[in-house]
Amino acid sequence: MLGRLMPREGKFFDLFNAHAERIVEGGRELAQMIGTFTELEAHAQRIDAAERAADKITHETIALLHKTFITPFDRDQIHQLINTLDDILDLIQDVAESVALYDLRRATPEAKQLAEINQMCCERVKTAVGLLKNIKSPAAILKCCEEIDRLESDADRVLRGAMSKLFRDEPDVKQLIKLRTIYELLETISDRCEDVANIIEGIVLENS
Repeated sequence: MLGRLMPREGKFFDLFNAHAERIVEGGRELAQMIGTFTELEAHAQRIDAAERAADKITHETIALLHKTFITPFDRDQIHQLINTLDDILDLIQDVAESVALYDLRRATPEAKQLAEINQMCCERVKTAVGLLKNIKSPAAILKCCEEIDRLESDADRVLRGAMSKLFRDEPDVKQLIKLRTIYELLETISDRCEDVANIIEGIVLENS
């Protein structure tokens, strides 16, 4: 009787999807920012707007979690998922801010490649999150998570090559430090996307 009177599930899936939309926006803006290296401030402002919107969704999700009696899956998993999604956009914002902070004047092919990989990771995160509502049909979700894992491995390889080239060829120590920081931040975005994939895999395997 009590269970029927308490809130059930709420709109968690809608909130996850809305957050993932903001992640895709941020990933797209960052890829354009690094790829063209023009209109940097405009791209940074759009990334900031996406990050602020995502923060509101995160807070709304956590508030809903506290007042919902029956959740679609484990409470800790919901908490982990929304916070790790938020980490992705925080890192995207960190890259955009670092470009301005360090007065970076050019983007290397390796930075562009990492940004492109991250954009693909963000798109697949959105797909995986969108499929969570169909958790009883896990194959498509797990396939998407595998694609994120593969992209993260690609980012690792690009980072290793970029670092090797940087320390071998870059004579300007300041530029070396700036690019190393940008490379590492960019690669960490793909790490957080992989963390989301791992959380989703755990949810699927426990609930399908």
